[in-house]
Amino acid sequence: MRFGSTIIVALRALRRNKLRSILTALGIIIGVGAVIAMVSIGNGAKSQVEAQVASLGQNVVTVFSGSFTGGGMRGGWGSAPSLTVDDANAIAANVPNILGVSPEVRDRNQILANGLNWNTQVIGESPDYPQIRSWKIATGSVFTEQDVRSVAKVAVIGKTVADQLFPEQEAVGQTIRIRNIPFKVVGQLEPKGFNLFGQDQDDIVIVPYTSHMKRLSRRTNINSIMIQAASPEVIDRVQQEITDLLTQRRNGKEPDFTVRNQVELAQTATATTRTMTIFLGITAGISLIVGGIGIMNIMMVSVTERTREIGIRLAVGAHGRDVLLQFLIEAIVLSSMGGVLGIVVGVASSEAVKYFLGWPVLVSSFWAFASFAVSAAVGMFFGFYPARQAAQLDPIDALRYE
Repeated sequence: MRFGSTIIVALRALRRNKLRSILTALGIIIGVGAVIAMVSIGNGAKSQVEAQVASLGQNVVTVFSGSFTGGGMRGGWGSAPSLTVDDANAIAANVPNILGVSPEVRDRNQILANGLNWNTQVIGESPDYPQIRSWKIATGSVFTEQDVRSVAKVAVIGKTVADQLFPEQEAVGQTIRIRNIPFKVVGQLEPKGFNLFGQDQDDIVIVPYTSHMKRLSRRTNINSIMIQAASPEVIDRVQQEITDLLTQRRNGKEPDFTVRNQVELAQTATATTRTMTIFLGITAGISLIVGGIGIMNIMMVSVTERTREIGIRLAVGAHGRDVLLQFLIEAIVLSSMGGVLGIVVGVASSEAVKYFLGWPVLVSSFWAFASFAVSAAVGMFFGFYPARQAAQLDPIDALRYE
């Protein structure tokens, strides 16, 4: 029997029981739709986290203060201001493959301007900071190295601060007071939104680190050092060279610093979303297996119902392989039809989640094709046994079957 004729016979058999065919394919439809929707939601969450990590800058290596031991007390990074400006200068002078270095001093202060006030984060940085953070200046400009050397009273502010203190006027050129010291606003940053930790990145005032240390905080140590590596390929080498340099500067003492790079932060941040995506994909994949079992069950019932028909076909000259192929094609058609409709349902569900719940969703064409391929494979796998049972029927026994 020709292959084309076998396909026609299989399709006719499915068309005779339209409702049952649709209900049988429903398990595959739900399974494929669930896989696509769940993976799309997981990928969307992962892409959002990656975008937030990228907003922290490009190829960034950060040195944190801390890790002290004294008087029986011990602490991790950030627990003690152990870094100095000299450490930052040594890194800039001795570590190759870096594009920028910025000593950091952080504090919170009440800012006064224009008859208004606002409590915000005031950080001291070098002019390299916007470049390291990939943060463009919307209006005005960043302060200069000359401003750093002269301990100038200049500042760059974020959009949130500008909106709070200068709601209806241009912020650049205005004066703000920090601890009753006037600072001239020389630039305003482009908005970045919230970061990975839920903090408003635009709620910030940046001043030269020397101005922060000598005029505002009156401190001699810095909180951290931000370094930009030349490329992703050298970031690990830069991190190791910074660690070796700072360790050497401490003359064998226990390290009072911690060096982390952006890749490590990204891996940590995306680990949870990656696990969630895998878990959701596996959970949805179980629906595909259940759908395959449903196809197998219905095909077994179909073989029983059509035993006499099978006997007639075998009696008039059909081979066992023709019968096997017919039932196998029926199972594959059912699962493939379910796969196509499942892709439609999965994409529609993903878009609905995005529209109504506002969740980030990223539909992957790879997972759409993979789900379809798996659904066809499920139909072939679970349809083979019933098809083989039909092909092995004895024609005489089949003709006698009532």
